[in-house]
Amino acid sequence: MATRSAAAPPPLPLWVMFRLGLFQMGLGMMSILVLGVLNRILIKELAVPATLVTLTIAMHQFVSPVRVWFGQLSDAHPIGGYHRTGYVWGGALAFTLVTYAIVQVIWQVGQSLDQAGWSLVTQGWIGLLGLLFAAYGICVSSSSTPFAALLVDVSEEEDRGKLVGIVWSMLTVGIVVGAILSSVLLRQLELDTPIELLQQSVNRLFLVVLTVVFALAIASTWGVEAKYSRYHVRSRTCDNPENITLGRALKILTANSQTWRFFLFLVLMTLSLFIQEPILEPFGGEVFGMTIAETTRLNAYWGMGTLVGLSLTGFLIVPRLGKIRTTTYGCWGVALMFLLLIISGVTQQVWLFQLQLFLFGIAAGVTTTGALSLMLDLTAAETAGTFIGAWGLAQAIARGSATVVGGTALDIGRQLFGVPILAYGFVFCLPMLGMLAAVLLLKRVDVSQFRQQSQVAIAKVLAEDLE
Repeated sequence: MATRSAAAPPPLPLWVMFRLGLFQMGLGMMSILVLGVLNRILIKELAVPATLVTLTIAMHQFVSPVRVWFGQLSDAHPIGGYHRTGYVWGGALAFTLVTYAIVQVIWQVGQSLDQAGWSLVTQGWIGLLGLLFAAYGICVSSSSTPFAALLVDVSEEEDRGKLVGIVWSMLTVGIVVGAILSSVLLRQLELDTPIELLQQSVNRLFLVVLTVVFALAIASTWGVEAKYSRYHVRSRTCDNPENITLGRALKILTANSQTWRFFLFLVLMTLSLFIQEPILEPFGGEVFGMTIAETTRLNAYWGMGTLVGLSLTGFLIVPRLGKIRTTTYGCWGVALMFLLLIISGVTQQVWLFQLQLFLFGIAAGVTTTGALSLMLDLTAAETAGTFIGAWGLAQAIARGSATVVGGTALDIGRQLFGVPILAYGFVFCLPMLGMLAAVLLLKRVDVSQFRQQSQVAIAKVLAEDLE
C-alpha cells in the first residue's frame, strides 16, 4: 500500500464537488437506459409480458445486500494504495459492459420468441437476462457504494449538506440529459419500426451513452482521493486495514443501537417517498382524465421541484437548521403534500395537482438532502464503506418494496371503496403515516451517541488481535 502523509488535506473546493457529481450524472443516464428504454422495448416492441419484464429488471435490486460487502471491501483492501477510486472505476467498467451484454441478450429473446414462441430456448434466454440484470446490480453496487464512502472520506461534516445537494442534483440532471440524448439518437424510429433498424439504433445509443458514462466515472474521481481523502487522518486502522474483516465490520455495524434506528428511519422515509411512484400516472388518468402524454409530463413537475429542493437545501437550509431538523421538516412537508394530493383529486383541480407535484418535489429534495447528509455523518472512519453499504441496502429495500406496496394498496382500496378517488386516497394516507413514524424514529437518532458507541465497538474489535 502506498504511504502518504497524515497531514490534513485541503478543504474540498466547490468545483470538485460539481466534478464528483459527474459520477451521479452518469448513473442518472444509466437509469433512463435500463428502466426506460429497455423496459419499453421488452414490453412494447418484443411483447414480453410486463410482469415478467418487471421481475427480470428488478433482479438488480434483489442483490442489494452485496452493498455491505463491497463497502467493507473498499475499507479493508485498497487498490493501488487508494480505498475507493479503483472500485469506482472497476465497477463502472463492469456495469457498462454488462449493460451492453443485456442489450444483446434482449435481441436474442425477441428472435427466439418470434421463431419458437415460449420454448425452452426462449425461457433460457429470459433466465440469462435475469442473471445479467442481477450482475448489473452487483456491478453498480461495487462502484456506487465506494463512491458514496469517498464522499465521506473527502468532506468535513459542515460541508456535507452542500456536497449532497450538488451530487444528487447532478443525478437529476443526468436523467434529463439521458432522456434528451435517447430521444435524439432514436428520433427516426416510428411505432412500427422493423426490428433490424430498431436493433441498430438502440445498439448505437447504448455504445454512445455507455462510453460517456464510463468517461464521467473516470473524470469525476480522477485525483480526488489522492488529494482530498481524510481516511488516513481519521482511521485508527490505516496501518493495517485488514484488521477490519467483514465479520468484524458487521459486529461494529450491529453493536450500535443508533444504526438500527437510522436504518429503520431510512426504510420508512424512502418507502413513504416512493410509494406514489407506481400509481401517480394511473391517478392522473383515472381521476383527472389525462391522456398518456399528459401523465408522462407529470414527472417534469416532480423533477423540477426535486432539483430546486436539493439545490436550496444543501446551500441554504442545512447550514442554518442542521441536518436532523432539516430532515424532520422535510418529512412533515412530504406528509402535507400527500394531503394536498388528496385534496386536488377531490376538487378535480388540475392546476392544484400540478402545483402539488412541484411542491412535493421540493419537499422530497429537502428530505433527501437532509437524510443523505446525516447518512454521511453516521459512519465510522474505519468502516465508512460498510456503513454506507448498510444505508444503501435500506434504501434499496424500500425502493423495491414501494412499487409492491403502492400497487397492492391500490387494489385493496378498490375492493374497500370502489370509488377511484377513495381508493387512491387510501394509498396516499399510508405514506403520511409512514412519515409520522419516520419522524418519531429520527427524534431518537443521536450522532454523538452513534460515534461514541462506534468507537467502543471498534476498540473492542481491535483488542481481539491482542488477546
